Amino acid sequence: MTVGGAGTAVDEDRGGLRTALSGLTTRGRSFLAAGVAAGACAYVLGQGDLLRVGLLLAVLPLVCVTVLHRTRHRVSGSRRLSPARVPAGSEARVHLRMENVSRLPTGLLMLQDRVPYVLGPRPRFVLDRVEAGGRREVSYRVRSDLRGRYPLGPLQLRLSDPFGMCELTRSFSSHDTLTVIPRTEPLPPVRLTGEAAGYGEGRQRSLALAGEDDVIPRGYRHGDDLRRVHWRSTARYGELMVRREEQPQRARCTVLLDTRRGAYQGAGPDSAFEWAVSGAASALVHVLERGFSVRLLTDTGSSVPGEGADGFAGSVQGSADSAGLMMDTLAVVEHSDEAGLSRSYDVLRGGNEGLLVAFFGDLDEEQAAVAARMRQRSGAAVAFVLNSDVWARGGTAPEAGAHRLRLLRDAGWTALEVRPGVPLAELWRQAGQQRSTLGSVAWHSGTTETPGGWS
Repeated sequence: MTVGGAGTAVDEDRGGLRTALSGLTTRGRSFLAAGVAAGACAYVLGQGDLLRVGLLLAVLPLVCVTVLHRTRHRVSGSRRLSPARVPAGSEARVHLRMENVSRLPTGLLMLQDRVPYVLGPRPRFVLDRVEAGGRREVSYRVRSDLRGRYPLGPLQLRLSDPFGMCELTRSFSSHDTLTVIPRTEPLPPVRLTGEAAGYGEGRQRSLALAGEDDVIPRGYRHGDDLRRVHWRSTARYGELMVRREEQPQRARCTVLLDTRRGAYQGAGPDSAFEWAVSGAASALVHVLERGFSVRLLTDTGSSVPGEGADGFAGSVQGSADSAGLMMDTLAVVEHSDEAGLSRSYDVLRGGNEGLLVAFFGDLDEEQAAVAARMRQRSGAAVAFVLNSDVWARGGTAPEAGAHRLRLLRDAGWTALEVRPGVPLAELWRQAGQQRSTLGSVAWHSGTTETPGGWS
């Protein structure tokens, strides 16, 4: 028998007749044993009729093995996931398609797909006779409450003879991967104080608006229009310079996820770490829908998507791909062995980050001070702090946790404690209210704040 995957047929007939004999079913082995026993009894007792019965019992399964082994069925198969990326707790449907590409009809086929235990029981389908050139389509559903990447396949096809004496199993070569991303929840639109209409990081204009003398030149790049050459700057700098026309810039947002192993306790879908991962995913989706240029940053200093300037997505067209890449990263993110937040701080102190949304685990005095310094380079900063003691044992946060929150707030953060059972949407709304209150206080006291926020 020949099977194929993803529309191509490959020869899997490697085991020969010995492999076919190993495919004898319980019925086939029983017939063979009964035939041998009847033949032995016939020889001892001298009964010719019994010998003929024994030969019939023994030969029938062997004939079935030979016929099944020499039958050249050519079957191709394919698998399609709908969708290939699904949130935790949601279902995805797997569509299987089988096609008989040989000139002979098949016998009874049993189709089985390999799936991880966490996705549910292994699906099995029985396909009756498939005519030459015919096709069959079946589907099944998978669901997981745990995020991750799960392999599907290979698809296995079991062919049996009409008498059920022998079954041969062949595997297709194709595999697919189901990505289970963290759960996300819709967040309410809130506005941070100091935000103004327009484009740009913090809504600040960095390029000139009118007049040749006001245009900021830059170095010539391959492909630039020669009509944009700025000759006065070229003569001044001794190299070819071109006019840099103003382009609307997207507001920036960095979502920081603390993954330190020592910052969280417990495991499972309801643990503090999983809440932080889900919260980061929800924040990413929310700000992307509002036109921000977003990146995901972890305590290890790794940035996703890692393209464009400073790791942010480079264009509006690339937002969908960048969102998928960030969600795929969150699907498989695990605890890190980092002792602190110094690597993420090194990344953040490189330039203006616009809006900074952070999800922290336990913070000691030193790490709270590092987190407080991150606020210096961002237009607005919101921190959701998870206390592992509260999540593991319930109750209220200790005095040390309250002190860490005050330290962040004194540095300009909008810091909120996350308690079990409180939805992120409610905390998001509280963050907007706190920022509005702080903005009113700053206005009446005559101070100003670097613009930045979300809407």
